[in-house]
Amino acid sequence: MKIHIRKERPAPWSDYRQRSARLWTRPFVAIEWIWEWLAYALSNWTFLEVLDYLETFSVLIAVIFYFSESGDRVKQRHYQAWQVVNTSQGKGGSGGRIEALQELNADHVPLVGVDVSGAFLQNIRLDKAKLLRANFSAADVREGRFSQADLTDSSLHSANFRAGNFSQAILEGADLTQSDLTGADLSGAALSGADLTEADLSNTTLRGMRWEHIASVKNANIYGVKEAPAGFVDWALRHGAQSTAGTASTTR
Repeated sequence: MKIHIRKERPAPWSDYRQRSARLWTRPFVAIEWIWEWLAYALSNWTFLEVLDYLETFSVLIAVIFYFSESGDRVKQRHYQAWQVVNTSQGKGGSGGRIEALQELNADHVPLVGVDVSGAFLQNIRLDKAKLLRANFSAADVREGRFSQADLTDSSLHSANFRAGNFSQAILEGADLTQSDLTGADLSGAALSGADLTEADLSNTTLRGMRWEHIASVKNANIYGVKEAPAGFVDWALRHGAQSTAGTASTTR
């Protein structure tokens, strides 16, 4: 807010003109004297002071309205993000879905049941996302991050998750059949009830993975797995897994 200072009454013209020693400077002194009187009059005009207060009040009202409508703006942003995801459903490419999903997840919006099958989502960041019953089948999600995400009962069938990060993720009951997890990080992931039939786990990091109740590893490739939990490799080979170099597809 502006500081309103009331000016002192200017001296009368008879006193003021004595400042002009030369006659030719008197018009300039007169102009200055007139402006001083004008400034004095305006500084004592209460209406201008009221306008200053109204200006400050209007700013306050604008701030109040801005914060009161913040919830509506967030809802609108979420609605637009969901529109991007839903209108692109079943289509290839990204279609803005990477940004939309990351924005929703950043606002802690559950992504339960989201369908991004066949989408190009390389490098997507969905750490801690709620992705229960999500559909990522045949999607290209290379180097995607799903650390601590909940993918319970999700479909990851034939998806490309090469070099992805699933550390501490929940993959219980997930369909990982024919998925490409080459070089991925499954450290601490929970895989109870997960189906890994024909999945490619080549060079995958398995440190601390909870594997004891995996539904199937038939024909899964476990070649070069790193830091596998004790007993996992022997169990997997006994239940139909393979350990074969050079079988991973580079075009998935």
